[in-house]
Amino acid sequence: MRNALIRRARRWLYVVHRWIGIATCLFFAMWFISGLVMMYVAFPRLTNSERLSALPGIVWSKVKIAPDRAMAIAGTEHYPRDLRLSMLDDIPVYRMTGWKGGAGTISAIDGSVIDRIAPDQALAVARHHPRAVQPQLLDTVTRDQWSVTARFDPLRPLYLIGLGDADGTELYVSSRSGEIALDTTRQERVWNWLGSIPHWIYPTVLRKDGPLWRDVVLWISGICLVVAVTGFWIGILRLRLTRRYADGAVSPYRGWMAWHHIAGLVGGVSVFTWMFSGWLSLNPGGAFSGRGLTREIAVGYSGHDAPDIVAGLPSPPSVSAVEARFVWIGGHRLMVLDDSNGRRSLADPVTGAPVTLSQDEIVAAARRAMPGAAMISARQLDEPDAYWYTLHHARELPVLRIGFDDPAHTWLHISPVTAEILDRSDGSRRSYRWLFNALHSLDFPVLLRIWPARDVVVWLLSAVGTIVSISGIVIGLRRLRRRKVRPARGLRPC
Repeated sequence: MRNALIRRARRWLYVVHRWIGIATCLFFAMWFISGLVMMYVAFPRLTNSERLSALPGIVWSKVKIAPDRAMAIAGTEHYPRDLRLSMLDDIPVYRMTGWKGGAGTISAIDGSVIDRIAPDQALAVARHHPRAVQPQLLDTVTRDQWSVTARFDPLRPLYLIGLGDADGTELYVSSRSGEIALDTTRQERVWNWLGSIPHWIYPTVLRKDGPLWRDVVLWISGICLVVAVTGFWIGILRLRLTRRYADGAVSPYRGWMAWHHIAGLVGGVSVFTWMFSGWLSLNPGGAFSGRGLTREIAVGYSGHDAPDIVAGLPSPPSVSAVEARFVWIGGHRLMVLDDSNGRRSLADPVTGAPVTLSQDEIVAAARRAMPGAAMISARQLDEPDAYWYTLHHARELPVLRIGFDDPAHTWLHISPVTAEILDRSDGSRRSYRWLFNALHSLDFPVLLRIWPARDVVVWLLSAVGTIVSISGIVIGLRRLRRRKVRPARGLRPC
């Protein structure tokens, strides 16, 4: 009876892997090949340095409305998520973002609410871009392949403007606020059809519905995960390292079946970990905590919750700036100034004089950010480590890392230059770093330290995974065409 159950279980193991694998091997091949493209060409996004480089310098003499007055006009009642001053072509404007996602743009000249930008104004904004040659309006976009995600919703519709440069750069400028929302180049647009779009299953028609897209990808990757597990299990069952087959081989198969068997065993663990980590990237069941600061931490760190920044007009700082962000840090009201090259500095918003916060003041503010927890560590990182490193995104160094004994084991990473909280990490996110980033992107510290070790390892493992996938596709097509494959020594293929 027991042997009969084992035989039946094995039979179903083979059937599940065989028939589900015929379809899923196409996904496996697509993911391995597109993943290699993604190593070198990321999905288009507007980096902070790109955004700052396209802003003209603030003309302080035109600023007639104080930050507090702008917040009152916008109806802000509590400490905002973000309040900044920059230029909309030749008009200084305040841009505000609330904790619930609401945004507003207020003229710093007369306090008028700006909620509509004409095409001519959008073109004027584009002319400040360092790549601008001969900007022209190409289209008005509600949603397309590159602006498909919900984070662009507050800015839609978007003016699509070609800059006329050799790289084919196109800007997406918000018709509501005049902000540059996104930029793409010809190279990004072409390569992403071979990279991120197939890898993330990202066609506009599907991705525009975020919950539906997430469910579809979860189900597809979950089914592929089953195929990877069953395939590796079958591979082990059919492998003979000691009691070999009659001809001395460790595998009973020949041709494409042998390639599929051996490559599946060699790369089986990496195929499984890639599939598992990719599945985890969608945070099934909300297993991992969210990113970013909570309002409670931000308010505690600021030491101030009332809509009060500067009641009078801000004084021009001693350094040039394309953007000024108004913040409270540890009870100090400050301006964080960015120039077009991304250099940052602190200034007093009342006098414009340079300001420096000591490390002791930053640590004291961090303590107030977590009032219910004790601070257990505070140190400065001068070089990357396993949790703070540059791969897909730039990381500021040096950085202060301050840890707490709260239930979530929170870390705050804080800039020693501007005293801003750059990142919040807890135990859940640090687990995610290993279960997703390390297993999926192979960004292990030892591989990152030695260039091009990571690239070589990824290419080798991807090659093995591609062999498994292509051989599975060939085997599946042969079966679907009802071609008889003659297994060696009368053994049934998996």
